Amino acid sequence: MAKYMLIMRGSDEAIAKMMETPFEEILDLMGRYNDELIRAGVLVAAEGLDDASKGVVVDFAGETPVVTDGPYGETKELFGGFYILDVASQEEAVTWAKRLPVFAGTKVEIRRVPGIDEFPQDNEWIIKERAWRERTGQL
Repeated sequence: MAKYMLIMRGSDEAIAKMMETPFEEILDLMGRYNDELIRAGVLVAAEGLDDASKGVVVDFAGETPVVTDGPYGETKELFGGFYILDVASQEEAVTWAKRLPVFAGTKVEIRRVPGIDEFPQDNEWIIKERAWRERTGQL
């Protein structure tokens, strides 16, 4: 099994369509999908993000980090939420992504999340992180 992150990116049109849809309908669509993931035993985490205009950006382009109000970049570069799934393969992650109840114009980027076992196990920081993960029930 491996973890994959599904990153949802909505176009301006997709976001506008979502905003026109009653919130209860969106909750129902996402709730049914989330329930399928839970019943299949593959859901690790899932979160939607607040409007990018309510966020801030910390820019490290210069010597001192500069904080500015969001959003950063173009709308098409922003993502609105994510899922982390623990599945057997990238192909299985793609299968789940194809079933996401999203609006036309949405893209879903799928990226593998490397596990802690893939890093040098004798590194002091990996040892500390592994201990933290064990204490918090994440291993």
